[in-house]
Amino acid sequence: MPVQHHGDDGHESRDLEINPVFSREPLRVPRYALPDGEMEPDTAYQVIHDELMLDGNARQNLATFVSTWAEPQARRLMDECAEKNMIDKDEYPQTAELETRCVHMLARLWHAEHPHRAMGCSTTGSSEAAMLGGLALKRRWQHRRRAEGKPADRPNLVMGINVQICWEKFADYFEVEPRYVPMEGDRFHLTAEKAVELCDENTIGVVAVLGSTFDGSYEPVADIAAALDDVQSRTGLDIPIHVDGASGAMIAPFLDPDLEWDFRLPRVASINTSGHKYGLVMPGVGWALWRDEEALPDDLVFHVNYLGGDMPTFALNFSRPGAQIVAQYYNFLRLGFEGYRRVQQTCRDVATGLARQIAGLGPFELLTDGNDIPVFAFRMRDGVEHFSVFDVSAGLRERGWLVPAYTFPKDRTDLAALRIVVRNGFSHDLADLLMQDLRRVLTRLDKQHEPHRDADDAGGFAHGAETKNPRTPGRD
Repeated sequence: MPVQHHGDDGHESRDLEINPVFSREPLRVPRYALPDGEMEPDTAYQVIHDELMLDGNARQNLATFVSTWAEPQARRLMDECAEKNMIDKDEYPQTAELETRCVHMLARLWHAEHPHRAMGCSTTGSSEAAMLGGLALKRRWQHRRRAEGKPADRPNLVMGINVQICWEKFADYFEVEPRYVPMEGDRFHLTAEKAVELCDENTIGVVAVLGSTFDGSYEPVADIAAALDDVQSRTGLDIPIHVDGASGAMIAPFLDPDLEWDFRLPRVASINTSGHKYGLVMPGVGWALWRDEEALPDDLVFHVNYLGGDMPTFALNFSRPGAQIVAQYYNFLRLGFEGYRRVQQTCRDVATGLARQIAGLGPFELLTDGNDIPVFAFRMRDGVEHFSVFDVSAGLRERGWLVPAYTFPKDRTDLAALRIVVRNGFSHDLADLLMQDLRRVLTRLDKQHEPHRDADDAGGFAHGAETKNPRTPGRD
């Protein structure tokens, strides 16, 4: 009989049983403890490989924003650089050089007035990059308050309740009061009017999201900047903006070049993005940029010796592979501006086309249509009461499609929606296959008399649309 063990959660679990074809090996290995001895590498590989077959197909994951496809040449470069620790800039100077080139390219892409003066760094993802942006806002505010002889112990940060969970973590970890603008009616993100209502002398900044994870919409950065200009003219309060461009900062420059959201607006102090989202890199890499040295207080920057010179570094994480940085540079070099424009335009075309087809099915009403970032959300039409968005999500999952269903945050928890993220690699053909499966699911669900699933059955894969922390003020 297999040996029974109690896992950390108290449940009984069996040891892993190895197929007898591996006759040179023991037939069982412990699941939650180190084996007593070694095994053949091919055996260890096969055991793990077989378990991982139970994972979902990443290409069918329409919940995640993270890239799930890369060219073979990019993968080859990542393999060649997997062992390089990018924090060791003295040992791997060319990887450090490629990081610097990427920062300068992004500074130009985001219209920094003096790109060579823009400060920036790679991160493990946009969550770390966002926290760095928040830290810089807090430190700048503290310096200013102390210079004026005023207390600096009650900082607050203004943002829409639709912000990604990393901002909630930032506020909690770094002791900043989060001031969330709630959703109201059909307004699902931050507006200029609502932002300035919450600003005061203790506001370190306003976070504007270029591509909300709830519905894919751009927040009106230029309008928010203009409203904060007016606040300064009336009150003297100089409140900067951080743009969370986790997705949109790699979409808008190519598809919406006339949209002013970046360093063209003097009030925008910093921007973050995910290289592993619409930057088209496999996870995980992000980027944080500040418009100039003044926007990033020097006392937050560590200075290390680099080839006999000074190398400033500002990050929460240290040791991590240089592979993703190299892959980011490969994409910049390989695609150029026009290549990125074509990839992102294809994603938007797939998203808007898919949104139109879904709207035409009858049971659904679009909340957004994929015309900002290539992401759209939709709900059940009024009067459709015999099945729910959670039934639809579960039905699609039977065919391997991960399409999250979730409720919106406080003040709109009555609204439940589905969301589809279109990324590079999700083609028109795959969209057609999704539609075929969706029609099959709807045919079956139409025979129901009442919904079978609700929010408790939704699973945990909303990727940024989670609002499940009752401990933190302003969020559910």
